[in-house]
Amino acid sequence: MTERRLRVVLAEDSVVLRDGMVELLGARGCEVVATAGTGAELLDAVGAHRPDVAVVDIRMPPTHTDEGIRAAVGIRADHPGVGILVFSQHIETVWAARLLADGAAGVGYLLKERVARTDEFVEALHRVADGGTALDPEVVAGLMRGGRRGPVDSLTPREREVLELMAQGRSNRAVAASLAVSERAVEKHVAAVFAKFGLRATDTDNRRVKAVLAFLAEGGA
Repeated sequence: MTERRLRVVLAEDSVVLRDGMVELLGARGCEVVATAGTGAELLDAVGAHRPDVAVVDIRMPPTHTDEGIRAAVGIRADHPGVGILVFSQHIETVWAARLLADGAAGVGYLLKERVARTDEFVEALHRVADGGTALDPEVVAGLMRGGRRGPVDSLTPREREVLELMAQGRSNRAVAASLAVSERAVEKHVAAVFAKFGLRATDTDNRRVKAVLAFLAEGGA
């Protein structure tokens, strides 16, 4: 099935990297409807174009500290239907936790080196635009260091591995391939995670996202 053409707003203050990403995304069937070099420009662009997803650099002018993430949090509040994929050269766990505070659905956080891996980057864009999660493995590890005790501590090592891969946005099939186990085995581990987190099946609750949120909340606290 052909992937839908994503409408993207791109926020990056480096003209060279920005132009390169516009070309890359265009070649992969995405439409960059606007670019921005500051947090304020990003907010204006998202308000004007209502894209499927905004790609946001965390550190932007004028201070190059948290302008991008502040804008991303603002977009989450004002335009909840817009996916957010932030990227940084470093693991910024405090800012990642702030972005995820209101939910993991439609949120991604990748290190800039992932942009060079075109297939992985574009796949993450589509996942986030569709309401999924795309967290860099190193970001997940950073969020989990120093977490307080809670349901995560009751998980077996294998269940924890499965949940970490879920946090990265992997499907059960992808988790099974990564761990070299059957998809049925993964389903059993996922069910065990849901049970230990007290997440009951309902028609409206997304238990997968809730499990990821609980997982990250313990590590990001």
